[in-house]
Amino acid sequence: MAVLRLFASVRIAADTGKVDVPGCTVGEVLAAADEKFGKSFAGVAATCRVWLNGEAAIATDAVCDDDEVALLPPVSGG
Repeated sequence: MAVLRLFASVRIAADTGKVDVPGCTVGEVLAAADEKFGKSFAGVAATCRVWLNGEAAIATDAVCDDDEVALLPPVSGG
């Protein structure tokens, strides 16, 4: 199981900042999270940058037990 870390709006959508999620790739981890947290979460998660162990990640990147997948929503300010 990977550790999924959630920040800002995606954290609010999931009502948690950290959860263990199964998957062998980043894409599988994200799909499992979408299924667990529902449509609202999936909509917000789709706008996020994805990181694996502190490095930018893509859906096909392999995930091992205890790896950390992080979702970071876009940041805006003014």
